[in-house]
Amino acid sequence: MWVVRQGVERRLAAVLSADVVGYSRLMGADEAGTLAVLKAHRAECLDPEIATYKGRIVKLMGDGTLVEFPSAVDAVECAVAVQRGMADRNAEVPEDRRVAFRIGINLGDVIIDGDDIYGDGVNIAARLQELADPGGVCVSANIHEQVEGKLDVAFDDRGEQAVKNIAKPVRVYGVTDGEAGTPIGQPAPPLPDKPSIAVLPFVNMSGDPEQEYFSDGITEDIITELARFRSLFVIARNSSFSFKGQSIEAKDIARRLGVRYLVEGSVRRAGNRVRITAQLIDAVHDTHLWAERYDRELEDIFAVQDEVTQAIVTAIEPELVSAERERARRKPPNSMDAWEWCQRGLWHLYHFSPEENATAQEMFHRAIALDPGFAQPHAALAYSLFYDLLIGYVSEPGDRLARAHEAGKTAVMLDDKDSFSHYALGRVCTILGNHDEAMDELDVAVALNPNAALAHHGRGYVLTLIGRAEEALDEYDEALRLSPRDPLAVGTMTMRSVALTLLRRHEEAVEWARRSQRQPGAARLGGWPEAHEATALAHLGRVDEARAALDRALAVNPNLSASFIDAVLRFTNLADRDHYIEGLRKAGLAE
Repeated sequence: MWVVRQGVERRLAAVLSADVVGYSRLMGADEAGTLAVLKAHRAECLDPEIATYKGRIVKLMGDGTLVEFPSAVDAVECAVAVQRGMADRNAEVPEDRRVAFRIGINLGDVIIDGDDIYGDGVNIAARLQELADPGGVCVSANIHEQVEGKLDVAFDDRGEQAVKNIAKPVRVYGVTDGEAGTPIGQPAPPLPDKPSIAVLPFVNMSGDPEQEYFSDGITEDIITELARFRSLFVIARNSSFSFKGQSIEAKDIARRLGVRYLVEGSVRRAGNRVRITAQLIDAVHDTHLWAERYDRELEDIFAVQDEVTQAIVTAIEPELVSAERERARRKPPNSMDAWEWCQRGLWHLYHFSPEENATAQEMFHRAIALDPGFAQPHAALAYSLFYDLLIGYVSEPGDRLARAHEAGKTAVMLDDKDSFSHYALGRVCTILGNHDEAMDELDVAVALNPNAALAHHGRGYVLTLIGRAEEALDEYDEALRLSPRDPLAVGTMTMRSVALTLLRRHEEAVEWARRSQRQPGAARLGGWPEAHEATALAHLGRVDEARAALDRALAVNPNLSASFIDAVLRFTNLADRDHYIEGLRKAGLAE
C-alpha cells in the first residue's frame, strides 16, 4: 500500500530489527575474530533466510540489521529460522564467545526516503529488539494479531511496556518454541554423562482442589529422595513444576529440561486410603520402562514413597553398586497431620508475598507443635523468616533472624542428613554476616545433594559477598543448569549480575539484571533486579538510565537505602561493597 501526501512517501511494512548481544564486549576481547564470525553468520545464516522470506535489507549498522518485509508472517518466519539456525551454530561454542542476535518485529507505517525507511514503525521494532532475550524474538501486538495460529510457534504475552521515545506503551509478545515452550533460539541443554531424570508434578485425581498440596508433596519427596544419589542428575523441583497442568509431549519436556528419563503419575486420596500410580519413561526413545500402582492406608505413605523411589532408581540404573542403591531414608514425622501442615506451608511459601509468607509461618508452627522432632518445618520456618528481610517484607529484622537461626540449627540437629536443613541454615547465616558458618552449611548441603540448585545458588551468594565473584559465577551457572526452568532462577540471574558488577564487567551485569527482570518471578524480588541494573548502568556512565532503574526498584521496595543494603548484602570485601554502593549513589540512592 503506497500513500503520497505533501511530498512524503509512506507505506505499511513489517520491520525487523536485529542486533548482536554484548557486541562491545566481544569486540573488546577479539575485534578481528568477532568481525570475521559476524560476517560468516550474516553470509551463511542471516542473509539467506532474509532472501528466502522475501525481505529487503534496508541497512547494516555495525552489529545491527534493519530489514523490511511485505508480510508479517514472512518476517516472523524469517526471525524464527534465523534464531533456530544460530542456536545450532552456537551449540559447540563457549558461551562467552557466542554471537547471539536479539530480534524485534513491528508492523507499522514507515516513511520512505530513497532506500531507507523511518518513523515509529521502525523505532518500535528497535525497542522490541532491546526487550528480546539473547537468541529470542519479540513482536508487537499488531504482528501477533496477524500471525497467531499461522505458524508452529507460540507467544508469551509480556504485557504493555513503556519504551524510550514512544508516547504510548507497547504490548510485547515473546516468541516461544511451541506451547509454553522455551524462547526461540535457546538450545536444548545437552544430556549429562550420568542418568538424568525429571519428576513431573503428580496429578491430583481426588476431585478436591484442597488436596493439591498432597500430590505436590508426594512429587517433592520423590525428587528429594532421588536427588540424594550422586550417580543421578535430577532436575530441581521448580523446573519440573513449571510444566504443571500443561499438555506437552514427554519427549518435548525432556528435551527442554535436558534429561533422558521422566517420572509421571497421579495421586487419588479417599478417606484414609491413598492410591499412587507412577511410571518411568525413556523420553529419548519414547518408551515406558516401568509402571506401578500402590494402594495403601494413609499412614503408610512414607513407606510407599520409599518403595516408589527405590523402584524408579532400580529401573534406571540396575548396575548401581549396593552402596549407591542404599538410600538415606528420611525419618518421617510421627503424625501425618504434621506432614500435611508442613506441605501446606511450603505451598504458601512458594507463592512469595508478605501475606503468603505469614500464612506459611503459621502452618510451620502448627507442624512443629504437632511433631517437634520433624526437621522439615523447622528448616522451612528458618527459610521463610530469612525471606522476610531479604525481599523487604519487613524494614527492620527485629528478632526474626535470631528465630530463623535457632530454627535452622534445630532442623540440622534433628536431621543432619537433610540437605535443605543445611541450606536454610546457611542462608540465614549469610544474612547474619556469619559467612564462614554459612559456607560450611552450604558445603554440607551440596555434599548431601549435589543436585540442589538452591544450595549452589547459596554458595555463589556467599562467594559474591566475600570477594570471590569469579568462583561465584561457576556456582550460579551450575544452579541454572540443574534447574533450567526454575521460577526461582530469577534470583540466581540477578545475583549473577552483582558478581559481574564486582568484576567490573558492567555491560554483562546490565544484561543479566535485565534478563532477570524479564522472568515471571521478578516482581517477587523486592526491587533487587532493578537495583542491580542501576548500579551497573551508573558505572557505565549511563546515569539517566540508572536513575530510572533505581526509581523502579524504589517503587517496589521503598525500604531500599544504603543502610538497608548493608543489612542484607553483608559484604566482607569492603572494596566490593563500596563499588556496589557507589553506583547506586550515582543513581540517587539515599543513605
